[in-house]
Amino acid sequence: MEEFIIRPNPSDPRLTQRVTGIDQTGAPIETSVTVERPLTLFLNGQEIVTMMTICDYPEYLALGYLLNQNMLRTDDRVTDIVYDDEIETVVVRTERPTDYEQKLKKKTLTSGCAQGTVFGDLMEKFEDVRLSSTARIRTSWLATLTRKINTAPSLYLEAGAIHGCVLACEDRPLVYMEDVGRHNAVDKVAGYMWRHGLTPEDKIFYTTGRLTSEMVIKTVQMGIPILVSRSGFTAWGVDLARQAGLTLIGRARGRRFVALAGEERIDFDLAPGEGADEPTSHRRKGSRDDDGE
Repeated sequence: MEEFIIRPNPSDPRLTQRVTGIDQTGAPIETSVTVERPLTLFLNGQEIVTMMTICDYPEYLALGYLLNQNMLRTDDRVTDIVYDDEIETVVVRTERPTDYEQKLKKKTLTSGCAQGTVFGDLMEKFEDVRLSSTARIRTSWLATLTRKINTAPSLYLEAGAIHGCVLACEDRPLVYMEDVGRHNAVDKVAGYMWRHGLTPEDKIFYTTGRLTSEMVIKTVQMGIPILVSRSGFTAWGVDLARQAGLTLIGRARGRRFVALAGEERIDFDLAPGEGADEPTSHRRKGSRDDDGE
């Protein structure tokens, strides 16, 4: 399977804009900033949510959001997806009638920096998922993946203020999505996987964001057995990963990483000292642990 089937397009003029200001010395500067826009999602005739997003793949975002909120079943037949750029809406229509009025009344505020909202029971379906016991990740794959992802053209390198999520197989990044909120980036990947029939059993999920409970829950619901981040962990995220049998790897930079769950899936094929540390130029932030992402 080819690398980067889909990835960010930093040259898309809709996604960034140039603004002027001053730097710490008072000198005038011009810089690129990320553009965020509202997107209202409808499922059949029902308004579900309005999200702040860069709106580069609204159809995948809509599908992934509905899948991860358990409003769209994996066996549902989607009859139409209509995106209207002028009125900033996307409508998903299904063959099955839907009505989530009661579910919409129950909301859980997420820990995402873009202040997301999860509807219904946060743990719905979580305990029923069985992740692949044969999936593996080699330390050499991990080092190669982080290098390929961090050096690929991206909105982060162009303008910053954005999160990235990547679906990978072995050391090959396949689907790379970015957005102002990491949950949007996850949902875009989920929507792409469902739309194109990509199976999760042999995949690795990489995120620039923290390994929180919501990130673990969404990865498990997607059926992906290995979750990797360059950032740190929350205690509940670790507890849920251990409960679900998810391999949880954080602070991954070059050949360095920390694994706090599912360590049995890791093959240590890099000898001690083999492989380079991540160059300073590849770091997405200046902080030691990048836990602010």
